Amino acid sequence: MPGGHLTYEDRRTIAEGLREGLAYAEIARRLGRPRSTVGREIARNGGPHGYRAARAQRATEWRARRRPAPSPSPPAADARGRDPEAVRAFQQLLTERLGGVPSMAARVLACLFTSDTGVLTVADLTERLHVSPASISKGVGYLEQAGLLRRERDNRRERYVIDDEVWYRAWLVGTRSMMLWAETVRAGVDVLGPHTPAGARLRTASRFFELLNTDMAAAAEHYRQTFSGDRDAVPAQEPPPGDGPPA
Repeated sequence: MPGGHLTYEDRRTIAEGLREGLAYAEIARRLGRPRSTVGREIARNGGPHGYRAARAQRATEWRARRRPAPSPSPPAADARGRDPEAVRAFQQLLTERLGGVPSMAARVLACLFTSDTGVLTVADLTERLHVSPASISKGVGYLEQAGLLRRERDNRRERYVIDDEVWYRAWLVGTRSMMLWAETVRAGVDVLGPHTPAGARLRTASRFFELLNTDMAAAAEHYRQTFSGDRDAVPAQEPPPGDGPPA
């Protein structure tokens, strides 16, 4: 076929023409091909005296197998110019670093935390994480119980939301855990006896957890007020032209 790849039959015609002593132009007319195509074919497959149809066919097939596949196009940047692959890599890193959080809950939290809105639906999370809605539900249940997200209704859809105080609430979850430890250990002091070695050890542990709870609660409130002040701050506006001080 003119313009297409040479077939084995085309190569046999070339070989026969060379044996007959035909010029390249005549061979090309027999094939209905450009003379340049015939010339390149012969030159890269043994020349006019060494050209063999079968060998030329095998060489062409070998070169086709060796030819590298075209490189995939890089993923298009999102609406804000960010590299989707880099975003996914960061989400994976964040998921791995959320120690103590179950795997699915960590993946859901990473998705929410890196979304611009901080709001995603089950359908959004299913599409992004490639898991079932049931798996999403388990992760969301854990995060909701820990106070790391809240549910909202948008018409008939349920949305999962995190806000700027998500880590403040997470920190408070930790302080409640410390207080529970303190109460539990304190109860053991009476059971084992305040003057026994075990009782003394538990009393020390109870004081440690009480102090840690107090310090964590104070730190959480301090930073909450600091970040709240940052959010409420109004940026200074430049005066309009001509309103500056007199020269």
